[in-house]
Amino acid sequence: MTFVSLTFFLFVAALVLVYFVTPKKYRWIVLLVGSYAFYWSNSAWLVLVLFASTMVTFLIALWIQSVNDKGKAFLKAQGAALSSEEKKLKKKKTKQTARRILLLGILLDLGALLYLKYYNFFAENINGLLARVGSGGALPTLHLLLPLGISFYTLQAISYIVDVYRGKERADTNPAKFMLYMSFFPQIVQGPIPRHSRLAHQLYEGHDFDYTRLCYGAQLALWGIIKKLVIAERLAIPVEYLYNNYFNYNGPIQLFAGMLYGLQIYTDFSGGMDIGRGVAQMLGIELDLNFEQPYLSTSVEDFWRRWHITMGNWMKDYIFYPLSMSKAFTTLGRNCRKRLGQYVGNRVPPFIAMFIVYLAVGFWHGPSWKYIAYGVYNGVFIMLGILLDDVYAKARNMLGMKEQAASWRVFRIIRTFVIISFGRFFSRAGSLSAALDMFKHAFKSWADITFLTNGTLLKTGLNTANWFALCVSILVLFYVDLLHERKVSLRDVFARQPLLFRWAIYIGAVLLVLIFGYYGPVYNAADFIYQQF
Repeated sequence: MTFVSLTFFLFVAALVLVYFVTPKKYRWIVLLVGSYAFYWSNSAWLVLVLFASTMVTFLIALWIQSVNDKGKAFLKAQGAALSSEEKKLKKKKTKQTARRILLLGILLDLGALLYLKYYNFFAENINGLLARVGSGGALPTLHLLLPLGISFYTLQAISYIVDVYRGKERADTNPAKFMLYMSFFPQIVQGPIPRHSRLAHQLYEGHDFDYTRLCYGAQLALWGIIKKLVIAERLAIPVEYLYNNYFNYNGPIQLFAGMLYGLQIYTDFSGGMDIGRGVAQMLGIELDLNFEQPYLSTSVEDFWRRWHITMGNWMKDYIFYPLSMSKAFTTLGRNCRKRLGQYVGNRVPPFIAMFIVYLAVGFWHGPSWKYIAYGVYNGVFIMLGILLDDVYAKARNMLGMKEQAASWRVFRIIRTFVIISFGRFFSRAGSLSAALDMFKHAFKSWADITFLTNGTLLKTGLNTANWFALCVSILVLFYVDLLHERKVSLRDVFARQPLLFRWAIYIGAVLLVLIFGYYGPVYNAADFIYQQF
């Protein structure tokens, strides 16, 4: 049961109906049963991995909460009889105990992910190293099944126990409700990665029926379906061809392939996200925004603030800040300022932390060196953008351009799109060596751009009519993103229109999917790109 199957739409319709006819205090149970039914339909017995991870996380959080509460209760009861040193010592011991439990929880949650998703990657690389030095003892390759959404719910679990450890959240005491928090079906496939503080209370409390909210949710889900079936699935055909035959093309065609894949993964990923957020909204639940017009970004750093926002925030809150504010990095910064000066010294610690973050981002995407290279590529360009900021400012002054000038903004958007598109070689090519070969081919024969008119595009699997439909759809997508960038709410605009006009738009959108949705020979509705992560 996938997000773009008839079975899923019938499932959602039935769930919404049952949810709102069930007494309010029991509605969370409807969501729990529905979420586990959805997960079972996609992963069968692998649901046990999700259940095990949920229970481990639930118990670890309770354990941490108990230690913290006992420490506070002891200080409150004995506070008057303790010296300041004894109070400090007690707080330190409590924190050390809680930290050990936290580390155990992280190891258990992360260990399951590393084993199921990355064991074979580690085994193959270790075996390669052993072969080079002539040593035996090769590790076996295992046939492991990857549970649906494990990369997403593992980060969700870690953020929860860390927040309990930090005192930002109190641990859930109802295991069934916590099961719902970890398994809520609209977000478990490919995010967004929720925080307990934002999502849990929405799931546990029953929501009243709201016709406007129901319509808004259905509109958002329909827009996501259009993105997925009309644009992403159609883009998949030329992308597959160009990446499989990259060695036959040079220069602009390679960049074009990167651009097409960038648009494909955007419409695929954000389309799935819109469906999930729309379904949740129909139930009265607001999931976090995960995309904010990323292809209108003016720098690579800006792009990653707008792309997969919840993962970026997770990396920032649970890796970047803890590293950059740690004692080791504080000492490093002080030493760097003494030896390298203020300008360089102030940048070394955050740049190292940033580099580690983007290594983690790359590795999170998949067990392959190409994904690690993808993370490094983006991290390097972000650091270069920060370092060259003064250079760009001087260039603007020399050219007499204002920072807010439209021409400067357009230049930065195009520059960022090109940089991101080249980076797509790493995330889409079959291997790291293939991605590097694509870079070599990309910088050959840039003078020839006749591929746009000489029939080359028709060899990539789409005919003229499909290319025309694709171009029109992308222009509509770009226009909608521009409106959103200007804070125009299209749903509010539609809400002010006459009822007949609104229904004409809805029916037209459904017909658009039925008529122009791409259902070619290689179509598989289950293939949401980020579902594999």
